[in-house]
Amino acid sequence: MKDTRNLNIVIGILFLFICTTIQAQNNSDENIKDYGVIVTDRPDQTESPTLVPKGLLQVETGFMYEEITTDNIESNTTTFNTMLLRYGLLDNLELRLGLDIAGTKNSARNSNFEDKFSGLSPLYVGFKIGITEEKGALPEIGFLGGAFLPFTAATKYKPENTGGDFRFSFAHTLSENWSFSYNLGAAWDGNSSNVSYVYTTVLGHSITEKIGCYLEFYGDFPESDRANHLIDGGFTYLVSNNIQLDLSGGTGINTDQDFFISTGISFRLPK
Repeated sequence: MKDTRNLNIVIGILFLFICTTIQAQNNSDENIKDYGVIVTDRPDQTESPTLVPKGLLQVETGFMYEEITTDNIESNTTTFNTMLLRYGLLDNLELRLGLDIAGTKNSARNSNFEDKFSGLSPLYVGFKIGITEEKGALPEIGFLGGAFLPFTAATKYKPENTGGDFRFSFAHTLSENWSFSYNLGAAWDGNSSNVSYVYTTVLGHSITEKIGCYLEFYGDFPESDRANHLIDGGFTYLVSNNIQLDLSGGTGINTDQDFFISTGISFRLPK
């Protein structure tokens, strides 16, 4: 009950924060018009090498529903808020803070077993470094790293140890309307000492000046288990240079994930 009360309080605070900051951003849109079009790290799994401009705060948040079936156990997880805060500290350094609020229901197909819980996932603290800009065949390159702090999570979402990940991010401009990006890195979940080697590849297309779409393959290679491969795709809509909406979905190719669907919003705040 305590986790549930805390969850409701946090959801309420975040809802008020988002509504207030979007209104403030709309009223101050002219203050950040010179920074170009917003570049986000959602909704795909591929992190962009592009940093948030120095002195700006970028908020990326959304909703996701996922179903996973393992043997006879079906797990349904609703992430009410996938919050990522990105702040441009320097021209080539971005600070990142992530927080998910989720609810999970586990049930067995051939019995009355059911387990429900909700709460906060481990807080993510990280950074992104800009290494080089795109020059001809040389892609834009960035480096990201971070840690997941177990003591910040609700009991059922708390890993045994601190988890973390790092990855190099690459982006190529193929033409005026096409782009290709990919990530290479490693991650550990905090429940074991085994490392998973991570990859992502995404092909993006600008349908119009405001509407974009993408198709993505991604996965990992755990040290002590079989490789996991997944596919997803989605659409983005640019409301203004500083606000973007998104819709996406995907499924596992050789994993236990049945499917997921997600929608969200990203926006930048003025100095």
